[in-house]
Order: sequence, then structure tokens, then C-alpha cells
Amino acid sequence: MGQLCTQIHKALQSFSSRKIRVDHAAGINQVSSIPAVNRRKLKKMTYRIKGLDPSPFQKYFGLSDSELADHGVVRYTVDTFPGFPDRIEMRDIEIGGTALLLNFEHMPVASPYRSRHAIFVREGAEVAYSQDNIVPEVMKRRQIALRGYDHRGFILDADIAEGDEIEPLILRLFQNKNIEYIQAHNAKRGCYSGLIERI
Repeated sequence: MGQLCTQIHKALQSFSSRKIRVDHAAGINQVSSIPAVNRRKLKKMTYRIKGLDPSPFQKYFGLSDSELADHGVVRYTVDTFPGFPDRIEMRDIEIGGTALLLNFEHMPVASPYRSRHAIFVREGAEVAYSQDNIVPEVMKRRQIALRGYDHRGFILDADIAEGDEIEPLILRLFQNKNIEYIQAHNAKRGCYSGLIERI
């Protein structure tokens, strides 16, 4: 009788061990069957940051200082870095480069939040910044105010973040399904920084 009990105990141990190995293997296979890039997409790929279209500003490139003054535009030779954030390429302009300071309507909507303010653009910039799920350094270097707007152009939520805290704030704002887009502004001077869209 004792020998029979021993055999039954060994059989149960063997079955349990095989089941654990099978379940464990199945779990690994199930997880690894999802490509790593897809797992990252589920977690991260939710927004796109865009710079301004250069087309409206190209008419100012190459004008004399007096001609620029007729349009309310001021030319600067960059002498500090960082310090002159370009809103087209979304980077700080290098020392020795040329920045144009002008007034820009960043919120051209028929709502009480319609707004315009001063911005810098790099003279000669040709390609607008557009990246998914990457906060550019020109934003990370500054305290940024993020404002979430609905389809009417009304602010539904807003907050301030800096450095690595900007992305979590973007994701938190987009948890509100009524927020269609976010505008980023430099918190200290109020200048428009960039557009953030859902993707």
C-alpha cells in the first residue's frame, strides 16, 4: 500500500510539473507573439507635435530691415543659445543665425479664445517639424503651458510642465476625449511653441 501511495505521489508531481512548464511556455509564447513595436505603440504612440508651415513667413526672408519694419517684423542676429526658439523647425537657433520676431495668430478660431502673440522663426527655415511621440528639446528646456481645446476652440483643461514631465501631461490631457488638440506655449512669456495632435 505504501509503495502504491508513493507511485501516485510521484505521478501527481510529474503531471503538475509538466502543466506548469506548458502554462509557462504558453504564456511566454503569447506575449512574445506581439511584436515589441506594437506593445510600444499601445503605450506610447498617441500624439504628434508639429511646427509651423514655413510658407506664410517666406515672404519676409531676405528683406531689408526697413522693409521688415513696414510689416512689423524685427530681425535679430542670435547671440545666445538657447534663447531664440524657432517655431518652424522647433529648435533653438544657433549663435550667428538669424531670427525674425513677428506677430502670429496661433489661434485663428471664431471663439473667445482667438489669439495672437510674438514668435521667433529662423530666417531661411524650409521644413516644418513633425514627430510622433517625441517632445523636442526646444520644449524640454522651458517651462511649458499646455492648453487642451475642443472642436469649438474652447479650453477644456490646461496645466504647466517642464522637461520629462511634458509628455505625461500631454497624455493626461488627451485622456479627455473631448480635447481635440493641444497648444503648447512658453509659460513665462506666453509665446506659442507648437501644436500637439492626436494620432
